Amino acid sequence: MNAHLYLRASTKDQDANRARLALKQFAEEKGLGIIGYYAENISGTKLIRPELLNLLNNAAPGEVLLVESVDRLSRLSQTDWDTLKATIKGKGLRLVVADLPTSWEMATSGVTGEVMRVINDMLIDLMATMARLDQEKRVERIRQGLENKRAAEPDWKPAGKGKNVAKWKEVEALMKAHPTMSADMIAKLADCGVATVYRIKRELNLV
Repeated sequence: MNAHLYLRASTKDQDANRARLALKQFAEEKGLGIIGYYAENISGTKLIRPELLNLLNNAAPGEVLLVESVDRLSRLSQTDWDTLKATIKGKGLRLVVADLPTSWEMATSGVTGEVMRVINDMLIDLMATMARLDQEKRVERIRQGLENKRAAEPDWKPAGKGKNVAKWKEVEALMKAHPTMSADMIAKLADCGVATVYRIKRELNLV
C-alpha cells in the first residue's frame, strides 16, 4: 500500500519537516511505500492549504494519507472538518494517524473490522474536536490578554509584526527569476515560511 505523508506546522519556527524522519520510519515499519512528502507552515485552522490540496489532487483511491497526529491535519471548524473528511473519503483514501493505533491496527473485514472502523472514526472526530477547542482556548487567552493590557494602559497599542522588506525583495526576485518554481522551494531558498510566499504572491497578483 502506498502512502502520502503530510507534515504541517503553524509557523516557520515550528518546522513542518521536524516529523519527516519519524513518519518515514513509521511508514517503513508498516510496509507502506512512500509516494511523496507534503510539508507546509500554515495554520491548521485553514481548510485551503496548498500542500494539502496537492496531496489530495495527487492521491489515488486505496492509498494512505499519513499524518503524525490529528492536530497536524486539522484544527478546523466542525463544518470545515466535515468537508475535509468528505473529501478524503471521496478520494478513497485511508487516513492513518501515527499516534492513533486504531487507525493502523484495525481488522479489515467482518463484524470486528466494521466495529473497529466505527471506533476509529469516533476517536479521530474526538481528537479533531479537542484540537479545535485547544486552538479556540489559545485565541481566547490572547484576546483576554490584550483586553487586560488595554484596560491597564489605555494608550497602549500592539506593535504588530512589520514587513521584512529585505526578505520581501528576496522572495519577489526568486519569483521573477523562476516563475515556475514551487512556493515550497522558494520558501526554502529564501528561508521563510510558505505562507509568506503565498502572501507576497497575492499582494503581487501572481495567484
